[in-house]
Amino acid sequence: MKKGIAVTLLLFFTLAMSSFGVHKFYMAIYQINYAPEKKMLQITSRIFIDDINKTLEKKHNKKFFLGTDKESAESLYLLKKYLSENFTLKVNGQSKGMNFLSKEMDGDVLVCYLNIKDVSKIKTLEIYNSVLLDCFAEQQNIVHVTVFDTKKSFLFTESSTKQVLKY
Repeated sequence: MKKGIAVTLLLFFTLAMSSFGVHKFYMAIYQINYAPEKKMLQITSRIFIDDINKTLEKKHNKKFFLGTDKESAESLYLLKKYLSENFTLKVNGQSKGMNFLSKEMDGDVLVCYLNIKDVSKIKTLEIYNSVLLDCFAEQQNIVHVTVFDTKKSFLFTESSTKQVLKY
């Protein structure tokens, strides 16, 4: 358990330190927590804003200003759509739609808050994460999962975009 906390802190420190200048690596961090008392999966994503803007610009052939005062309702809609297409969860073999709750900026990192309601029990959890991989081949998406007090971490890359957990 201490090792997991140390790894998480190291990754967070690395991400925080990289926000002071142009980053030369491509990484995003996701946290998935199961709250059985609420029958809910709670999800937080942390993605560099310049990377998500560049990815959406490439996909839609227009300039994006997410995280700025020039952000439009359309760009927010396209962000939600992009995330729903590239970050999905299946609970017990069934696809579950994520609710996009809110977002905020933390330095040059876009933090998004999502959830999935009506999850009464989990036997399997399938995670698919290809966020930013269509724009950056060297992108690494780290996903931390806490279900039933069990913590697991996974690395998603261009060659590994899916993970299935059994409980």
